[in-house]
Amino acid sequence: MGNIINNEAHKAYDFIEKGGIILYPTDTIWGLGCDATNCSAIEKIYQLKKRSLKTPMLSLVRDVDMIVKYTNSSLNVINQILGSTNKPTTIIYPKGRNLCNYILSDDGSVGFRVPENRFCIDLLSLMKKPLISTSANIHKEVFPLSFEEINVDILKQVDYIVNLPKDNWSTKPSTVLKLDEFGSFYKIR
Repeated sequence: MGNIINNEAHKAYDFIEKGGIILYPTDTIWGLGCDATNCSAIEKIYQLKKRSLKTPMLSLVRDVDMIVKYTNSSLNVINQILGSTNKPTTIIYPKGRNLCNYILSDDGSVGFRVPENRFCIDLLSLMKKPLISTSANIHKEVFPLSFEEINVDILKQVDYIVNLPKDNWSTKPSTVLKLDEFGSFYKIR
């Protein structure tokens, strides 16, 4: 299975490098993704989801070093908050940087999650930058609990659907915590 996952990561990477959108399994639910620094690709996701550019999206990152590169948060604070979680958790960090502004909140904050899914880790290792990760649904519709529930309009409009088993992934979105500029955090979801 490891070779299959790695091959799929390389295929997905080829599409992402060309500004494409992928549909892929995360460590939580099926997601839509692209390069978090490519505003043109991100605009395509917003259009596909029929979502306002004013609604920020989270990204997956490979590791703590990537969070440091794309936020102004200190390594100690990041390690402290990540060490306090034991399930898939998205953390909203103050002051994102080096990213497309579309994915930042009005206050400049940005949401990142370090996945535990082998496919995502392999893809992020190839990309060397954050990967957009937004649920594979039209805005305001319920997120799909399985691949079979993904809206056919989404399936038709993505550039690549990752070809991995469709039935062995989680059906719950991540917990969301928000970190403030003073190092305190609280639960949003």
